[in-house]
Formats: sequence, C-alpha cells, structure tokens
Amino acid sequence: MPLPRDIPHYDNPVLPGFHPDPSVCRVGEDFYLVCSSFEYVPGVPVFHSRDLVHWRQIGNALDRPEQLPIPPDSTASGGIFAPTIRHHDGRFWLITTNVHRGNFLVTAEDPAGPWSDPVWLDLPGIDPDLAWDEDGSCWCTFSGTHVARIDPATGTVLEGPYPGWQGSGGQYPEAPHLYRIDGWWYLVIAEGGTERGHGVSVARARSPRGPFEAAPANPILTHRSTNRPIQSTGHADLVSAPDGTWWMVLLGTRPRGHTPLYHVLGRETFLAPVRWVDGWPQVDPVQLREQAPACWTPTAAPPPRDDFDATTLAPAWISPRVRPAGSWSLTERPGWLTLHATGATLDRPGATLVGRRQQHPDCRITARLDPGTGRGGLSVRIDEAHHYDLEVAGGRVRVLARIGPLSQCVAEQPVAAGPVDLTVDIRTTDVLPPSVTSAEQLAAGGPGVGAAGPDTIGFLVGGDPASATLLAELDGRYLSTEVAAGFTGRVIGMYATEGSVAFDWFDHRPRPAADE
Repeated sequence: MPLPRDIPHYDNPVLPGFHPDPSVCRVGEDFYLVCSSFEYVPGVPVFHSRDLVHWRQIGNALDRPEQLPIPPDSTASGGIFAPTIRHHDGRFWLITTNVHRGNFLVTAEDPAGPWSDPVWLDLPGIDPDLAWDEDGSCWCTFSGTHVARIDPATGTVLEGPYPGWQGSGGQYPEAPHLYRIDGWWYLVIAEGGTERGHGVSVARARSPRGPFEAAPANPILTHRSTNRPIQSTGHADLVSAPDGTWWMVLLGTRPRGHTPLYHVLGRETFLAPVRWVDGWPQVDPVQLREQAPACWTPTAAPPPRDDFDATTLAPAWISPRVRPAGSWSLTERPGWLTLHATGATLDRPGATLVGRRQQHPDCRITARLDPGTGRGGLSVRIDEAHHYDLEVAGGRVRVLARIGPLSQCVAEQPVAAGPVDLTVDIRTTDVLPPSVTSAEQLAAGGPGVGAAGPDTIGFLVGGDPASATLLAELDGRYLSTEVAAGFTGRVIGMYATEGSVAFDWFDHRPRPAADE
C-alpha cells in the first residue's frame, strides 16, 4: 500500500550500488556504517548518517598498503570480506577478513580515520564480529558459527572457540552478529548462501557460550522463491535508534531482465524496520519504499561531478588491488586527474584504473579526457574478463568489449586531437537484444533472439546528449554477476594503458526519464 504523501518516506536501497555486507553502529545520535570492498582499494568504505537513510562517505578504514596486503595477481572478488563496526570504551573497532591472510581488527578514535595498523587474530573462518560483556570481556563470533573470547588489543584467543548455532538448516551459516539485549545474547546470522536463497535467522542464549535456542519462525526474513523486486536479502545487522525503535541494515539485489534475471550493481545496502514480539526480532519483507525513521534528517546528496580541484582523491574513488603513488596525480596538471599507465591492458591485473561504483540502474557517465600521446578512456567493468571500454588513442576512438576469452573492437571512428568528452549511457528501457550493437541494426531485420538482458550500455563521443555521436550499444548482461560470477558489482572508471592521459572532470548522475 502506498504511503500517505504527508508521511516522510525513504527509498531502498539506502546505499545503492556495490555496497554489500553492511554493518552499523550508533554513537549518540550518529550512525556509522561499513561495507565489504573485496579486491578494491582503499578498502572498507566508512559512512555517516543521522537517520539511517542519508549516508555520506567520510573515509575508508583501510587506506594504507600496510593495512591491506592484496597480492597484485590475486583473482577478482578476493581481498576484504564482511567487516563489522562497533563502538566500545570510547573507540571504534572494526573487524574483518582479508582472505589472503586471515581475520584482523583495526581501531580509531575518529571513524573518518586514521585507523590503526591491523591486529591479526588466530581464528579461522570469515565474517568476524565483536561484542562485549558487562565485565569487559570481548567475544568474537565468526562463520560456522563459532564464538571465542579474545583480547582485542593483541588478538590473543583467551577462550574457545565454542560451537555457536549452525542455523535452521540452510547452507553457509555465516555473517554472525552477537548482541546483548535485556539479559539475552541474540545471535543473528545469514544462511542459504548470498544468492537468491539468502535469509536472516536468529537464536538466543543466556551466555555467549550458549546453548542457543532458535527463534520460533526462522528465517525471520527471506525473499527466496518470490517475485519481489528485491532479492537475495540477508547478511543483516541490527541497531537501535535514539527513540528506541530498532532497524536492520542488510544486503539485497535488484535483478532485471528475462530469466534467470541479472543484477549488475552488485549487492546493495537496504534498510528495514524491526519490531520485537515476545522477545524476538521480527521484520516484514523489504520494500522499495518505507516509512522513514523518526530521526529523519534529510541531507543534500553528494555532487554528481568531480572537477578534480582538490589535492586528494575523494574517498569514493577506488582501484582494483593496488593504486601505486606514481600512477596518478592531481598536482601535475592542477584541476585535472593525470593517470600514468602501469599496465598495457585492462585484461590483466596491474593496469591503472580509478573508478567508482555504478549507483543508478539508469545513468549517464561523462568525462572529459585529454589523451595527449597516451591511451586511455572510460571502462565499465566487473573484472578483467568482463568489461566494456570507450578508448581514445592515436586520433581514434574505439569501443572495446571483453567477454570471457573473447575480445573485440565493435566500433571506431576518427577523433580530433585534444580534449574530448566521452559518455557512457545506461538504460533499462528499450533494451536491445545481444546480437546487435544499435537500434538501426535491429530495425534492419529480426535477430532471432529477444531482448532479455537487464540493460543496454551505450557509448558516445560528446557530452551533450542532443549532439553526441553514438558509436555502439551493448547488452549489459555480460557485465552482471550472473555471467561474470563473484561478489562485486559494476565499477565505472577512468584508465590509462599507455603513456599518460588526463581527465578534467567526471560526472555520474541518474539518467533523465525519456519524457524529460
């Protein structure tokens, strides 16, 4: 049922785009949230909000190489899994997993940073959590699930690990969060796998050592086997608001297209209200539009355009695996981002790419590039084997498609020397079938296959939609998790694969509706 117009509401997801595995804590009237970052650096984005809806990125917890050792040749979807953020004894604590080394925690007085060097824990598994007892004992819960008492200052395991609660029978009991509420220890977990079978289940005990009793109606949340527009709901964390209401942040996806459906933005962060009934948390199916929390505090959205006038990159900019200090500069050419090639191809790790998460299903990304004598452009990527590129070099602009072992130039034309505006236009309406690269080709005759993908990605020269030249349009399904696999989502970035190139600005905004 639609909400009355006079009642404040919010739209899900509250953090659109590749922001999976959310964890949240509250300090006074302020909320802080973190997400998984996988192979991208800097790692673990940190957000602030006053109402759980309007989030502003204030930094990245892992912004130094010594905090985030990722092998330069590691495979996609490695790196950092599932952080937990908590506030205790005047400090912020963040615990997470680097799948290349193990579980560790970092601390900070200010969640914007700096965060400490890692303290490594001798505990297996993934998805670690932190909770403190009344006597100051610190408990770490991790996938499986298992519970151990640790010294968070040294990472030493003091007791356990004990078997926790293995869930209600779904595969992969993981993402545990332990809470001490009204004399009970509640253990919230994910189970069923992070795909369409995902769900949230809960148990409780009088001690973190157990034994745990399951809630009478697990899972307390799942969208499995439904046609809801939000799927894969799970990996939840609970938080109370200043007015005493309870809320859940969780991941979900918004798949589109024909069966099996494709999600391209990755797993996103959603928000749902929680109520307590007979000592158990309950939550209704997650809606695209919900009534806002009482602490509703609207704030302006971040500007869609970066003019690169600052002396440091904004925290939303990320790079796969590593971003060497000599690969980019904001001072060599003030007001421009200069990129220096560190690899000759985007098909292998090591190339220079600075990107940001695609956050809108329908969007338009435009950047002004001065290629000089180098080679570079814009890339829409999932990983090294799944990306589309709009590239300028040697007086020509090309559209390149890499899908698995296949790589092809699908369009090219001459371009004048000097700065050029490049546009990537992504739409979920009037989607083209996979066997054509333009609507004109479709009009020439039936291709024999239907338009089944989630979106169409267009590549244009020029920033003004009325005068830009369309080079090609490609099926977006090949840049989806269902095709590429993995845990991330689309990232759209600027790159250099030969010499040096410079970008004057980068603009990423929702695509106007067809009638605007």
